Amino acid sequence: MAQFVSILWKEWVLFKSKIVDITLSALTGPLLYLVAFGWGLGGAFIVDGVPYIAFVMPGIIAMNGMTQGFSVIANDINMARIYQKTFETVMISPISMPVFTLARISANVLRCLYSAVLIMAASFLFRARLHIDLYFILLLTLNCAVFSTMGFIAGLLIDSHADMAKTSNFIITPMSFLCGTFFPLDRFPVILRKLIELLPLTQAVRGMRSGGGPLPPLALLAWLALLLPVAVLLCKRAE
Repeated sequence: MAQFVSILWKEWVLFKSKIVDITLSALTGPLLYLVAFGWGLGGAFIVDGVPYIAFVMPGIIAMNGMTQGFSVIANDINMARIYQKTFETVMISPISMPVFTLARISANVLRCLYSAVLIMAASFLFRARLHIDLYFILLLTLNCAVFSTMGFIAGLLIDSHADMAKTSNFIITPMSFLCGTFFPLDRFPVILRKLIELLPLTQAVRGMRSGGGPLPPLALLAWLALLLPVAVLLCKRAE
């Protein structure tokens, strides 16, 4: 427990030292989407019985959790391993690799939730109706955890910063546009829709948008249960 708290504290100190940059980075992309869809299209269309801004807002929050969750920790681990050569200090320290893995992922989830709170606060300026309850927060947290774990794995597997950008383009960018973030999935052919529904972002967006029902959290928990042991195993091998 002491090791876990120590790693979280280190990440908190780093977070405080960069809070302005982190805040601006977290808000820039989502604010552009809010301006475009809030002022541009927000009241012009009705989708699934609600104004478009109300439809798209949960998708923007979930998508931000995905991008922040994946890219931040993936780049941090990748840079520490390959360029800064600081990852070795963790390897030789008396820290359990499972504890290190869980602590780094947890710290990144908290950072993602901070970004989500900023976006939710900004959404009220655009009069986007959000139904925020414990179920919404659970889905958001699981979404951030799944993609933080995925980013941790990518940071350990990929051996160059250029390849990291390519990985993001092949994994994160397609999910941003295909997982029901900006439009309903019933526009897709049935076979493609069934495949897209298996993706974690799809489950998060669907649950955060509709509320209720056990399927989205169960699906996200399944993804987390699949990815987390892989992250721990790779971290042990790096040791």
